[in-house]
Amino acid sequence: MSDVNLSLTEAHELAVRVLTQNGCDNQNAVAVSDTMIAAERDLCHSHGLFRLPGYVASLRSGKVNGNAKPKVEKLAPSVLRTDGNNGYAPLALKAARDPLAECAMETGIAAMSLINIHHFSALWVEIESLTEKGLCAMAFTAYTPSVAPAGGTRPFYGTNPMAFGWPRTNKPPMIFDQATATQARGEVMIAARDGHVLPAGVGIDAKGNPSTNPNEVLEGCLLPFGGYKGASIALMIELLVGPLIGERCSYEAESADNHDGGPPRGGEILIAMNPQRFGTQDPYAHAERLFTALLEMDGTRLPGDRRVQNRAKSAQNGIFVPQSLHDKIQSFL
Repeated sequence: MSDVNLSLTEAHELAVRVLTQNGCDNQNAVAVSDTMIAAERDLCHSHGLFRLPGYVASLRSGKVNGNAKPKVEKLAPSVLRTDGNNGYAPLALKAARDPLAECAMETGIAAMSLINIHHFSALWVEIESLTEKGLCAMAFTAYTPSVAPAGGTRPFYGTNPMAFGWPRTNKPPMIFDQATATQARGEVMIAARDGHVLPAGVGIDAKGNPSTNPNEVLEGCLLPFGGYKGASIALMIELLVGPLIGERCSYEAESADNHDGGPPRGGEILIAMNPQRFGTQDPYAHAERLFTALLEMDGTRLPGDRRVQNRAKSAQNGIFVPQSLHDKIQSFL
């Protein structure tokens, strides 16, 4: 089946139209669509329009407040919190961005917890907006159980992604965004949809046996990257976005979820740092020397470079949506 070619504007307008016709106000619909189309633009398909049916399902079930009004408050000189009002993360993140950046610029380091939100997107989007302000930043969030702990054979951790970004002058920021699982679960879902085989070591089936069949892995679970090392990072993230900020861990999110296919309620934490407040003479120039030394080695590249290259191509050629997904999206109108 052929793909449907859409310009970025057409894709964004389609997403906004679907969301507003299924329970979102315009402000939330635009924020969610901004995030989805940013992922599509950079060819991160597992967090683009692929997620739209899940957003619609959670609106139709009443799990998510499509008219949410996030509220930001200051808990301590360098600690802020955004209550998402049971809405989607993108609008809460939009509300949190400037207060967090202002606090980090002043104090040198600041943390923003986001609670009562439904996160269903890539993390690099929120990181990039902070690097554009000259800050380096980190983000962490959890999900529902889909990754086995070290030594285990059943899902317990979420894919628990993390992102880090460093600002650059007159160049795109250096940003990595990766799951603590061997792959993002959305990538496994797309492999199942398209009939692809997974690389060895990605996951196990429901009986705990290694499998390269994406359908079997979805019935079983993913594995953490790097064995116990990835599992330790997944546990760290559970603590950061659960007990630290008073939100649900992955196993708690699952037990409270209605399993409609949309994102569960959970939390996120953002940490922003102002390199100019740490007593160094020129941290940006020092970082550039590091990047230059790295790139002198054949075969190397900076994390995120491929995403930036994809962005330029999409601006010119648009995006390509599988016909089956496009038909499903059209059915929501």
